[in-house]
Amino acid sequence: MNTGSDEEQWLEDCAPRRVLEIFTTKWTSMILHTLHARHDGIARSGALHRSMPGISKKMLIQTLRELEESGLIERHTLDSVPPAVSYALSPLGKLMVQPIELIYEWARQNSATLDQLQPRRTSRRRGSERAVSGELTPPRL
Repeated sequence: MNTGSDEEQWLEDCAPRRVLEIFTTKWTSMILHTLHARHDGIARSGALHRSMPGISKKMLIQTLRELEESGLIERHTLDSVPPAVSYALSPLGKLMVQPIELIYEWARQNSATLDQLQPRRTSRRRGSERAVSGELTPPRL
């Protein structure tokens, strides 16, 4: 298998970096996963929003637009009054959800290992742990 020159593997637009772009927006992989796992690949925005606690409607719509622009989902306007919109995994989205599902399955199987990770300063998990422990001092920077 030819993977290109050694230098090409480190370019800014190399394949691994392009696939990791899916994870740079917080909700991208979760939306793709939720469409696939909970809605069989297609859902209206309201149903999708109800399936994803913690995401604001604004962030959901913004991320759906980005996913549509990238070709990972397709937007369908339903002929109804008022018009309804549904979102479906595109053929490309169906391919890209495969590695996402592998990572999510690995995470479920290794939850205890993930619990050993120190949360980042921006992690919601950090805040909830501090609240539960009663810790009132600010996190270390």
